[in-house]
Amino acid sequence: MTGTLALVALAAFCVVTAVAPEAGVVEPIPSALGWGLGAVTIVLQAVALLWRRTAPRAVLLLVSLGMLLCAVWGLGDGIGLAQLAVFVASYTLGLAQPLSRSWPTFAAAGVLAAAGSMISATFSDEPVALALGLGALQGVGTVGLPLAVAIAVATRREIRQARQSRVDALERERGALVQAAVARERTAMARELHDIAAHHLSGIAVMTAAIGTQIDSDPEAAKAAVAQVRTQSTAVLRDLRSLVGLLREDDGRTDTPERVRPESLAGIPALVDDVSGTVRDVRLTVLAGDHQQVGHGVGPLGQLAAYRMAQEALANAARHAPGAPTEVTVDDRDPEAVLLTVRNDRPGGPAAQPGRSGFGLVGMRERAELTGASLDIGPTQDGGWLVRLRIPRDQDTQHIDRTTATTEDA
Repeated sequence: MTGTLALVALAAFCVVTAVAPEAGVVEPIPSALGWGLGAVTIVLQAVALLWRRTAPRAVLLLVSLGMLLCAVWGLGDGIGLAQLAVFVASYTLGLAQPLSRSWPTFAAAGVLAAAGSMISATFSDEPVALALGLGALQGVGTVGLPLAVAIAVATRREIRQARQSRVDALERERGALVQAAVARERTAMARELHDIAAHHLSGIAVMTAAIGTQIDSDPEAAKAAVAQVRTQSTAVLRDLRSLVGLLREDDGRTDTPERVRPESLAGIPALVDDVSGTVRDVRLTVLAGDHQQVGHGVGPLGQLAAYRMAQEALANAARHAPGAPTEVTVDDRDPEAVLLTVRNDRPGGPAAQPGRSGFGLVGMRERAELTGASLDIGPTQDGGWLVRLRIPRDQDTQHIDRTTATTEDA
């Protein structure tokens, strides 16, 4: 700051000396010597510009001082060459540093350039006051105009960088969303494959074990078990084709002749029939409500969750409670929800060893949470096992049902 004030004082001294030569402070410089000193000063300005990027503040002050000295040397119109160096240095500093940090340097450079322009203007034939005014305006413009251009360029550059940063952030967010969607799809695929395999393959395993003991003692029962194995194997292939069809679906169309329809509450009776070979004593009870279709008002996800829950619960009953009576109940009487219950008694024989995965129970809970249903799983007081799923109906359906009931009562 002290150096800046000293340069400002020097500029004021030079202006006063040029305007009032009668004061006798400085003797006039001969023309030839002045041009020589001016040429050297301009060369030094050009050399100083080599460091304009590493030390932009110092370079701007030096070239502004050089412009003032060229005016003092009496360079006249040749001061325009010195102004070019000030233009370049001012533009460079405006790009390199924000104005909030470099404004003292610009202020000092403006004073030096204005002083140089005012001194140069006194050599013209214009009145002194007009010459000083025009000189001051020209000097300020020498520093201010390139600064304004630099600020505009820097602002545009910042806007472009901000836009690019936003685009990059959106791309990263999009990538994260895609990865999350892929993870969800993989989880859903794993859950579907587990449900299919756990239901059908566990039944096949139970029946093939029975075939080994019945093939000699009861050939007819063994033949029936073989037929059940064939039925279950066909069901596995059918469900796998259905899953592949869902994965290949595009804009409501598939490559298969028929569109795959997710399983629903209406398919539970067929499911119970399919497992009758593995769960020998299984009973189905449907407590119908006032609707024409079971599960009226339950969305597709809720329908699929109910079907998969019953499928998994029956597979667990066949695996862990072979021979135990199992009861499946679909209670459709509640206007607000559908209650699905699968209950098996204490196993009569030795239960199969539990597996390590436990993905079935996890899949049940995930499906229930996804559809807003409530799931209860646990042992009963008599040593059996109970799985109960309460699936809410859509709010619009409940409102329509209540309105219909009120109208009928009226």
